[in-house]
Amino acid sequence: MSDREFDVVIFGASGYTGKLVAEYMQDQYGDDISIKYAIAGRNTEKLLEVKKDLNLNEDIKILQVDSNDLDSLDKMTSSAKCILTTVGPYQLYGSKLVESCAKNGTDYVDLTGEPGWMYEMINAHKETAQKSGARIVFSCGFDSIPFDLGVYFVQKAAKEKFGKPAPHVRGRVKAMNGEFSGGTIASLGATMSTLKEKPELIKVLANPFSLTEGFEGPSQLDDSKPLLDEKMNMWLAPFVMAPINTKNIHRSNALLEHAYGEDFCYDEMMIAGEGDEGEQIAKAMSSGNPMGGDNVPQPGEGPSKESREQGNYDVLFFADLEEGSIGARVTGDMDPGYGSTSKMIAESALCLVQDCSNLAGGIYTPAPSMGEKLIDRLIKKAGLTFNIV
Repeated sequence: MSDREFDVVIFGASGYTGKLVAEYMQDQYGDDISIKYAIAGRNTEKLLEVKKDLNLNEDIKILQVDSNDLDSLDKMTSSAKCILTTVGPYQLYGSKLVESCAKNGTDYVDLTGEPGWMYEMINAHKETAQKSGARIVFSCGFDSIPFDLGVYFVQKAAKEKFGKPAPHVRGRVKAMNGEFSGGTIASLGATMSTLKEKPELIKVLANPFSLTEGFEGPSQLDDSKPLLDEKMNMWLAPFVMAPINTKNIHRSNALLEHAYGEDFCYDEMMIAGEGDEGEQIAKAMSSGNPMGGDNVPQPGEGPSKESREQGNYDVLFFADLEEGSIGARVTGDMDPGYGSTSKMIAESALCLVQDCSNLAGGIYTPAPSMGEKLIDRLIKKAGLTFNIV
């Protein structure tokens, strides 16, 4: 792919999150002449407005591409080393793009939290990607980078301390300040519609091992209802992103040739607090809909810059073994759904292009494809921290 015109094409750059990605690329890499990127989307006029609003370099090219037109997608994917797409819901607008990238040997990163669609894409395009050399990496935003890489990070520490991986890791969301993206909410709606047409996907959504391509691990803790974490002495509430993060983490383990063990268990919940008050908070949190209400953002909408910059998140991971436990902490310096996500996906695309020349073609999650290389980039560039606690 060394002869391709662009290192990265930002597809969907006129949308809310895509524009944030373009802004980040300009701020971080606008003066780096070694990185060549373009912006793409369906509406050229809107892309011209983005270029003007962000004061992008004059030589940044605009590509007119329709997600439903395979010819225009092929033209784009054949010109780039990596396609960074924010055009979701992916089950509505992403299937032909994955097909095109797999066919043309083009790397791909997205923000999907749609396991039913991921399951279908793995089955349909994995072999093609392996043959062409395309590295297709799903879920390169808040779902699921902090969680997937958090487990990878704490398991590495467990191996260093105890000489073996932990059979159980507890993911505990300590704080999360910021809005869910309109795209996440739209994806949930699209998934519910798809289930009416494809009821067989209900089993995929219910199974934590649905993305491990036939491997079935042990029974997992039921993290769908409030419970007391006796080791922390804290009450916990279900975390809305756990169903997708858990599937990605088990896929990562499988792709890493079960580096965490074939008996690996993972659960992911939000910390509600201690004692009776914590129990009541946990029950209240579990009975509400975090994505409901009248003020949820629509696709293409999002919070102000001030709101994004005031957001943050803080997630703990505890690796439990008979010999003891070790903990890790992952934090982000902006709201998870927009500010931090736009930085994470940008660094994921660049990591694939610049740092992963030895990675074979296939369909991946973040940890087995980029691992420590991406952790290093996120710490240096994207405002994340990874620490042992």
